[in-house]
Amino acid sequence: MAVQWVNGEKIMKIAFYTLGCKTNQYETQAMEQLLAQRGHEIGKFSETCDIYVINTCSVTAVADKKNRAVIRRCRRENPNAVIGVCGCYTQHAPEAVRKLGVDVLGGSANRRAFIEKLLEAAESRQQQEVLDTALRRREFEVLPAGGLSERTRAMLKVQDGCVNFCSYCIIPYTRGPVRSAPLALVTQQAKQLREKGYREIVITGIEIASWGVDLEGKPPMEDMVAAVCEAVPELRVRLGSLEPRVITEEFCLRMKKYHNLCPQFHLSMQSGCDTVLQRMRRKYDTARYLESVELLKAHFPGCAVTTDMIVAFPGETQEEFVQSLAFIQKCGFADMHIFPYSRRPGTPADKMPDQHNNEIKETRSRAAIAVAERMNEAYRESLTGSTQSVLFEETDGDYFVGHAMNYTKVYAKGENLHNTVKNVKITQLFKDGILGEIK
Repeated sequence: MAVQWVNGEKIMKIAFYTLGCKTNQYETQAMEQLLAQRGHEIGKFSETCDIYVINTCSVTAVADKKNRAVIRRCRRENPNAVIGVCGCYTQHAPEAVRKLGVDVLGGSANRRAFIEKLLEAAESRQQQEVLDTALRRREFEVLPAGGLSERTRAMLKVQDGCVNFCSYCIIPYTRGPVRSAPLALVTQQAKQLREKGYREIVITGIEIASWGVDLEGKPPMEDMVAAVCEAVPELRVRLGSLEPRVITEEFCLRMKKYHNLCPQFHLSMQSGCDTVLQRMRRKYDTARYLESVELLKAHFPGCAVTTDMIVAFPGETQEEFVQSLAFIQKCGFADMHIFPYSRRPGTPADKMPDQHNNEIKETRSRAAIAVAERMNEAYRESLTGSTQSVLFEETDGDYFVGHAMNYTKVYAKGENLHNTVKNVKITQLFKDGILGEIK
């Protein structure tokens, strides 16, 4: 294949592999856009490419292990390609990544500089690095929103960083302090996503509840959410993970005015036991958490409240675990993500006594998952007979598949439904979602 040039730059074929959270996914899509704008081709990780980029996660030691496995496999299968690694793992453990023989090291910021180093390395064949000190960051990094491929849902990053310093979490050290996107930028990018044809925006960040704390006047997060809903009233707006502290009567009264705000609220929980929450250094107790759940259900009837839960945290007794199980049933979650505690070197929890073995972690995970599955089935069952507005995204056999505004997966038959919003009458439970008929 002949070498191609655009504006004096040699065209490269570049593939990305993304691990971890929605923020990582957003940043990968942004890098893809920046490269495509310069004429470079975005390939698949399974294809032969000039450059491979691994965007890493470092939330647990298990995540670190996955990062290393992907990097090693990529180097083994592509000995002559340029391999770049960025993200939280490289930010946290650059020396460990250097030992894996990568060509370009980038951290969890400075994406444009990282791209420049990738292209430089492809020409010079010399190792390049773009690393900084995360805790010294003060500016929000502006990146293009959206993505390259045909997508119905776009992520809009409005915030980076975290200062909660939970005892099990390394992210404040890899992402730095809170930096918020200015409101004008947020609404501008939301409108750009509308022009690109997206039908739904997911507001994302490392801890979006802290949006605004570093801006003049310290505006509350709901100012930003309201501005997005008003800027693109014809698009669905979905919130990323929230801290319970932001759910107040005032928040609910203001947010319920927006018909395009999706009634799905992911409230970080981690444990349903106060003593475990204290050891985790979470900034709420179960009473405050339950208050948030009840406020949401009162103001958004039928809404989906979802959460995360860590089981077998160091020192968690069987009694404390039973308290957690009872608490999640009291909350009546629509869906849950259950995680066995994974040690994260560099965090206080890693040094706590009474670490649990894998057998206890697996037993408690299974028990919590069983409760979560029963609640999920009950929530989906409660939707039978209702009419849901569904954004269709893909196909599964004879069915089109999409998500209701409450994020329940909906199956229905029809023609050319991709990226359309239809009202669907729900008839029954089906697979991992619900089945309906288009009205």
